[in-house]
Amino acid sequence: MVDEISPALARRIALAAQGFGRPRPDTVGTRQLNGVIDRLGLLQLDSVNVYERSHYLPVFARLGGYDKALLDRLTFRPGGPKAQYFEYWAHEAALLPIGALPLIQWRMQEYRERSHRASDSWARENTAMLDFIRAELAEKGPLAASEIEHDANKRNGPWWGWSDVKTALEILFRWGEVFSAGRTRFERRYGLPEQVLPAGALDAPLPRDEAVRELVRRSLVAHGIGTPKDIADYYRLKVEPTKQALRELADAGLATPVAVPGWSKQAWLDPTARKPRRVETVALLSPFDPVVWERARTEKLFGFHYRIEIYTPAPQRRFGYYTLPLLVDEQIAGRIDLKSDRARGVLRVQSAWTEPGAPAEVEQRIQPLLQQIAAWQGLDAGIEVADWGDLAPRVAGALGVPLLPRG
Repeated sequence: MVDEISPALARRIALAAQGFGRPRPDTVGTRQLNGVIDRLGLLQLDSVNVYERSHYLPVFARLGGYDKALLDRLTFRPGGPKAQYFEYWAHEAALLPIGALPLIQWRMQEYRERSHRASDSWARENTAMLDFIRAELAEKGPLAASEIEHDANKRNGPWWGWSDVKTALEILFRWGEVFSAGRTRFERRYGLPEQVLPAGALDAPLPRDEAVRELVRRSLVAHGIGTPKDIADYYRLKVEPTKQALRELADAGLATPVAVPGWSKQAWLDPTARKPRRVETVALLSPFDPVVWERARTEKLFGFHYRIEIYTPAPQRRFGYYTLPLLVDEQIAGRIDLKSDRARGVLRVQSAWTEPGAPAEVEQRIQPLLQQIAAWQGLDAGIEVADWGDLAPRVAGALGVPLLPRG
């Protein structure tokens, strides 16, 4: 027999584990920023910046307004003995605390071994290019792909096709032979480990089984509660090793099997997870926020079906280009498509929708949030609301602005 957790409590546990429901600080400094990243375990990166790049948004959702340049200095500054974070493929491309590096090195080794085994491996056929990149970085220090001079540094095929130089850099990045030395206008710079990482950072890799078990523990703590598939997805692990790790953690008192009515799979609970009686918050979530990035888990927790439509032709979009889930207390109450019109200094609400069961006065909860977002983005010319979505007229009314034709 296992304990039963109600779906409502499971939802509150999950939100509390992700840092929601806590009072926001009056000021945000490095301690608060480090605290959020430590709680989440990582910040997923994405290049879309129609409103703001994704990795900035989970921090704002939990802390409110903060200095993005301060986060940049913590995460994107050139590496060295004081580097606190590194970039790697974890969930997807993500920023992780430097202490997680020993937990990821087995993955680097697997990428390397897979490249050498494959009969059609690009790396096996282009060893001279890999050697050239190693030598170039050793001589000149960290470089962006665009700064490396070579006849093969030309895109192949369409505009997004990688050059051979970029391909070599990315292979060495996956292997852990080069690391990110920061980004400039989101373009990654690459450096050798000794140029980027604190001394000794690569000297103590954990064996795969031990590393996976610790990653599963961290994922469970970050989730609060979840199925093996949920927990495996956090760091892109396989489900069967995750199940084995959960059993081992249970033996050590670090994981508890529970049942959640309506969940078709066995659930696991972090024994240290908070179980709040309520969660009060208002936040817009990045599509790559851990609360919603695993879409099946999002449906299970919130009854919310979510897909971003950036790759959907405009006439076929149902909700908008890059809609953000609207979290109001313990439910996802709607979705809002935002655009930062930086040239005009305007925050544009391009669409706004409610979900079934949304609070009656949801627009009153959204109004101060949108004003905080505009201030955070430095958009001091106001907020515009387009007439698309059932919530849009109410948002315009709450803000006291005219409802504009859908553009």
